Amino acid sequence: MTPSREKLYGLISLMTLIWSINYVVAKVALRAFPALLIGPLRAAVAAVLLAPLYLWTRWRRNGGDPWQRRELLTLAVLGVFGITLNQVFFVLGMNRTSVAHAALLIATTPLQVMLLAALRGQESITPRKACGMLTAVGGIAVLNLGPGRGPQGASFAGDLFVFLAAFSFSVYTVFSKEVTRRHDSVTVNSLGYFAGALAGAPLLLHQSAGFPYSRVPASGWWALAYMALLSSVLCYLIFYYALNHMAATRLAAFSYMQPVIAALAGLVLLGEPITAAVGLGGLLVLSGVWVTGRG
Repeated sequence: MTPSREKLYGLISLMTLIWSINYVVAKVALRAFPALLIGPLRAAVAAVLLAPLYLWTRWRRNGGDPWQRRELLTLAVLGVFGITLNQVFFVLGMNRTSVAHAALLIATTPLQVMLLAALRGQESITPRKACGMLTAVGGIAVLNLGPGRGPQGASFAGDLFVFLAAFSFSVYTVFSKEVTRRHDSVTVNSLGYFAGALAGAPLLLHQSAGFPYSRVPASGWWALAYMALLSSVLCYLIFYYALNHMAATRLAAFSYMQPVIAALAGLVLLGEPITAAVGLGGLLVLSGVWVTGRG
């Protein structure tokens, strides 16, 4: 059944808002948990939450297509990139950079996906796409050459970690394409989370040793629940639901609002200033992503 326009756009708006606020929520979580603990803990919680959905999907499809050993191995490796490394790098970056910088760097994910796909022969780089990529790179340079560094602002190391988070997810997106041709997205991403949580288990156990979980304030647990349940599970479901009912290009247009909402949320809730470098760099990054997407 085709959803109404109001329902569809309402869900997409909710998804965009949740993902935008996630940057601020990560800052709150960092006040309660060590940076290296949040990533694997979030992946483990999300994997547990996705398990019932995965089992229900397999039941509806009467087991679905059988998994091949090569597919499972590929997905296990990709789970390390798309889940474990992605979330560890993201939190490490959020611990060292501003909300606005992080949101803009994550916004370059489509560019990285396109470049990796081109290297694998899945796409071609046109002059317009190349121009868009260079524009976005110029925006990143402005972000890192502008003022606002220091303990209370952004840092090159923090921006680098967030960029690596986007790159890790880009690798997962491009190389999992062959697997998703045979299996539905819920199954692929659920198993990806299971593999990612398993890969992150040693780090989770190491960071948990001696950590006083009983002293974690309610705000820390709420932040973790937000990141795992809403950002990792609910938004994912909304995204693929919307993708089945509208063109990918139209759905992608909503992503341009994320850095704007995130920067405003960082200003209002955390007092992070929106500097001239953020404004100019953000304009260049988003313009580059837009031009590349239309190339």
